[in-house]
Amino acid sequence: MGAEDIHKVITDTIWTILIASGPTLLVAMGVGLCIALFQALTSVQEMTLTFVPKVAAIFVTVAICLPLIYSALTKLTDQSFDLIISGGL
Repeated sequence: MGAEDIHKVITDTIWTILIASGPTLLVAMGVGLCIALFQALTSVQEMTLTFVPKVAAIFVTVAICLPLIYSALTKLTDQSFDLIISGGL
């Protein structure tokens, strides 16, 4: 296994992490930004106002994106196991 193969494995792993966690992180960031804007406009500084909607949005996003996350992780796992079986890793 050469440097190119190791680079490909690392690149695939990083892309899988970004694909699996990207939608959840984007939704959390968007909800947090909207709540921060709402708090700045209304001067309401309630801690549960930031926590509860963000957690609910994350759970809904994970539930919706679960097939995408599963397929991305399964693809990476299959590639890794194929490399192990072939003796390349």
